[in-house]
Amino acid sequence: MGDEGLSPYSWSNGPHDIYAAHSHSYNKVIYVVQGSITFGLPELGTQLSLKAGDRLDLPAGVVHDAVVGSQGVICLEAHKA
Repeated sequence: MGDEGLSPYSWSNGPHDIYAAHSHSYNKVIYVVQGSITFGLPELGTQLSLKAGDRLDLPAGVVHDAVVGSQGVICLEAHKA
């Protein structure tokens, strides 16, 4: 992320935590460091299951929800212009 000029911060959640559908006004980059999380993209009718080492580039305005996996999750996140 540093090579891309991003300044990540870390966040984590416990097993099976849920984020309701929402969107952001900024572009988001997420790297899963440990555990897993599944992002739902309800407007596209798809889900993306991410595990350690996976990256998600989420454009501003995209509605998404999430469910944390059975082992919890630790992610690095940064916002892009």
